[in-house]
Amino acid sequence: MKKREPISHIMTKNVYTVNVSDDLHEAIEIVKKNHIRHLPVLEGKEVVGIISRTDINRLTFSSLFDNQEGADEAILEMLSIPQVMTPKPRTVDAFLSIREVAEILATEEYHALPVIENGELAGIVTTTDVIKYMLEQY
Repeated sequence: MKKREPISHIMTKNVYTVNVSDDLHEAIEIVKKNHIRHLPVLEGKEVVGIISRTDINRLTFSSLFDNQEGADEAILEMLSIPQVMTPKPRTVDAFLSIREVAEILATEEYHALPVIENGELAGIVTTTDVIKYMLEQY
């Protein structure tokens, strides 16, 4: 196993994002259409939040009860991205090692971390990325 391999080697580089002022429906559509679980929220080039599939699922009832699509729509109309996102998410620098990031994911109980390089979003790394990397090593 390579001891100092940077997280930039396993992170997802083409990251879907939304702007803090975008419509919540847009964020939900991106998550569903692209089958992703975490969506960084930007204000300009700064990562100011993150929305997870779990955050979205907490807002909707249609998966739990029949004929509740109208209720979901009403709730989504009332909310904005800043009201749903986790603000000020933990980020990591692209030069950190995979081991260092794995320790953060394990001890701080995150499932995804935006990766920053030169002050801008360069990618995202998830627990799945780290597990896949570990499996490749054995």
